[in-house]
Amino acid sequence: MLTIIVNAFQGIKNILPTDNSQLSKICLRIHALKVKVNQTQHQLPKERLRIAIEQLGNKTIETSLVVINDLEQIAQNHPQYHWIIMDILTTFVRENAPYMPQEKVTSNLSTKLRVDIQAALTVIARRDVNKDPKNEQLDLSHTDIRGANLNRANLEQTNLYQANLAGANLTEANLAGAILSAANLEGTNLSLANLSGAILSAASLKGANLSGANLYYASLYLARVHGAVLNDAILDGANLREAKFSE
Repeated sequence: MLTIIVNAFQGIKNILPTDNSQLSKICLRIHALKVKVNQTQHQLPKERLRIAIEQLGNKTIETSLVVINDLEQIAQNHPQYHWIIMDILTTFVRENAPYMPQEKVTSNLSTKLRVDIQAALTVIARRDVNKDPKNEQLDLSHTDIRGANLNRANLEQTNLYQANLAGANLTEANLAGAILSAANLEGTNLSLANLSGAILSAASLKGANLSGANLYYASLYLARVHGAVLNDAILDGANLREAKFSE
């Protein structure tokens, strides 16, 4: 039993931010759930996947964390299910962290990203991109993922249309070719991020940290950039037409 608890702790720890204060409490509650998941390990990956889909998002946050951890293992060990699992996880995020109108966001400033949503984003962000099929795109559009930790995330070509990423950590993230039109990136840390060819039309970058970011041929048409830090940012070929650099 001790081994199971340790394995559960390590597995969940790897998909949560290292500074998450809820980590210990969560891991103490998930060992029984992990036992149940371990009992399915001998089953075919297709059956494990079916069970995971049934459990994900329908029960407690602890259950979701265990399932997300298991889904990542399936994706790593069975490449034929890699993209299916990424689609399951992005759907989970969209359904559980939907976009909120600005007036509701204003009245819910203290809202924090749920730990299972952060866990799903962590798995998506560190996936083996070599297993991604050509001409497919991660869909995280219309989501409210304020404050997400996406440090060094690989989100190349991802659809983040009208996503709320205010205050998120996207340091050194790969967002090349990403769709960020109408996205809220206020106060977001995009230091050293790769935004080459990204579409940031009508996005809000007020107070964002873009120091050293690569914006080569990015589109910032109608973007709101006042207060943003652009020290050493690469802006060669960027479309800055009608971008607003002041109030």
